[in-house]
Amino acid sequence: MNAFSSCSVRVVLLFGLLACALPGCATLTPIPGTKIADTPLHRSLLLRVEEYRVAMEQRDASKLLSMAHPNYYEDSGTPSAQDDYAYAGLKRVLETRLSAVRWMRYLIRYRDIKVSADRAVVDIRYDLSFQLQTDLGEKWERRQNDKRLELQRDGDRWLFTAGF
Repeated sequence: MNAFSSCSVRVVLLFGLLACALPGCATLTPIPGTKIADTPLHRSLLLRVEEYRVAMEQRDASKLLSMAHPNYYEDSGTPSAQDDYAYAGLKRVLETRLSAVRWMRYLIRYRDIKVSADRAVVDIRYDLSFQLQTDLGEKWERRQNDKRLELQRDGDRWLFTAGF
């Protein structure tokens, strides 16, 4: 091997090492079943959302209300303000809607988490199946959609500010 080839090999190796040292090359192992980096912060947020999911399946309105921030606000994803509600309305909405549900299965697929200081958003894909008691009898429904859950740190816990 001549001096030029040896130098070329060293330069290529040096560039390879530098490229892998850049922040973009550093990858964290994802949380199993997701593409979300496995960090203590991400795990704590997913555990909080799992608490929410279980409380929904158990139709536990008081537990859900305890997980909501006093500044909770829901715009229901519609342009009209008539179906919007804040924390005070959340209790009514939860009690009314959950009392009509006889059975529920709520599955969540975690898509992304973004954290900025004391605020976080968790993007999910949900699959919700439930049996609803109506004036006309029991009705089965299934809904699937993407949703964004918004949370705010309150001391050592995360509270939902939107997304129920």
